[in-house]
Amino acid sequence: MNRKIWDISPPIHSQSPVFPGDAPYQQTWTWQLSDTCPVNVSTLRLSPHVGAHADAPLHYKAGAASAGMMDLHPFLGPCRVLHVIGCTGLIQPHHIEHALLYAPPRILVRTYKDQVPHVWEDSFAAFAPETIDLLHAHGIRLIGIDTPSIDPASSKSLDSHKRILSYDMRVLENLDLCAVDAGDYELIALPLKLMEADASPVRAVLRAL
Repeated sequence: MNRKIWDISPPIHSQSPVFPGDAPYQQTWTWQLSDTCPVNVSTLRLSPHVGAHADAPLHYKAGAASAGMMDLHPFLGPCRVLHVIGCTGLIQPHHIEHALLYAPPRILVRTYKDQVPHVWEDSFAAFAPETIDLLHAHGIRLIGIDTPSIDPASSKSLDSHKRILSYDMRVLENLDLCAVDAGDYELIALPLKLMEADASPVRAVLRAL
């Protein structure tokens, strides 16, 4: 019997929101079907942070591992979805600590109730550094969130990203968890083997256990 699948990747297109100044999705046609051409072939240009994506250590530290160098194990396996719906500030330890008993090594946090924004918004939920500490203490190897970043948009110090780097944890951002109840699932969100990139798009899905 097939297990139910939840697609937690937002659609990617030319109107997908990006951090101000980052490269949006663009597509041009190299060849198009015609009487003299048997195929459509396009060229894509986009930031690897458009849509659901996995940050690589290179995103936070020069010379660190690229997206294509990351171990795939953190991106595949049991996970727990937690709800902190309506939060637009920092996700503090008290928001999630009640749900970490016997947690699998992957935690995804849902903050949006009905739909993720279709335009860029400066105000969104992010992780307090102390929450990263808590998750690490519980053996969490990967954290995911349905907002653009685990740090606030205005942050210049990127404290939560630095915690992630120090703990060698992995990050998924820009997920769409609006149709997902709190609970345990199987996560499949493999980054591409982009050997020079600071992040990679993923097709993130959850599967019923």
